[in-house]
Amino acid sequence: MKKFLGLLLVIVTALFGLAACANGNPNGDDKGGNEQTGGSGEIKNPPATASEILVAYFSCTNTTQGIAEHIQAETKGTLYEILPQVPYTSADLNYNTDCRANREQNNSSARPAIKGSVENLEKYDVVFVGYPIWWGQAPKIIYTFLESHDFSGKTIIPFCTSHSSGIGSSDTNLHSLAPNAKWVSGRRFSSGTSQKTVADWIKGLDL
Repeated sequence: MKKFLGLLLVIVTALFGLAACANGNPNGDDKGGNEQTGGSGEIKNPPATASEILVAYFSCTNTTQGIAEHIQAETKGTLYEILPQVPYTSADLNYNTDCRANREQNNSSARPAIKGSVENLEKYDVVFVGYPIWWGQAPKIIYTFLESHDFSGKTIIPFCTSHSSGIGSSDTNLHSLAPNAKWVSGRRFSSGTSQKTVADWIKGLDL
């Protein structure tokens, strides 16, 4: 009888051990397992991977900056100001004279130098590029920015600001400067555009 009870005890102990191993935990305690994996070891709830977004902009009067900040707030992207090596003065922007801005816009080869560059551009999937409209087009410093970086495989979304002019060909004329990027049709905003308006536009982009 004692031998029988001893044998029974050995069998019960062995069964408990097998059950513990089947649960993937040598202690038989499922609280110690990996919360991200099921019994098969597959990830049940993988972390979401959102696109990395860069919001690059050039702004002389802070109008374009305001829109860029709205975009950054909605996308949680990285804000980057495109700064000229030689800052523009009020005289440089006096469009009724032979000012610097007018001379640059009338010169197809003009490429104003930029201070610095985007760090770790390779990590960004989507790049918003913002600028004011100068004589119907993007300022030539935007040309410098696009030609100074490799946007291959990235999605570029232009946006501009103006008092009345639409985005027009200022958008499509930039495409040849980053031919290996995917270009999305841009949009023009006026001064004082609300964050809600910008948010509604971004929702329609389906980023």
